[in-house]
Amino acid sequence: MIQHTMIVSFDQPLPDAELDQYLTDIERVMLDSGAVQSVATRRHLPVPGEDAIPALIATAIVQLSVADMDALAKAFGAPGVHEVIGRWQSRHPYKVAWANHEALA
Repeated sequence: MIQHTMIVSFDQPLPDAELDQYLTDIERVMLDSGAVQSVATRRHLPVPGEDAIPALIATAIVQLSVADMDALAKAFGAPGVHEVIGRWQSRHPYKVAWANHEALA
């Protein structure tokens, strides 16, 4: 099993409803791909002063569980994935860092 953990950082703060919709859209399109075993999304929990750190600071975390690297490639190549990403990027630009790894626990 492979975990694909994405750190999503929007360029500007989003209203709560917008962030909720982004996370719902990503979760839905990934599950609809048929290649993802599970999706977990969470909001970043900020700490005071972190905005002074010169690093990519998350807005949210998205973690996909897939059987293997082929399934991960299939998930990101599935119909609708790039449309959802493109729609959100055009409305609310964001950056993503990610890591592919075995389960941490």
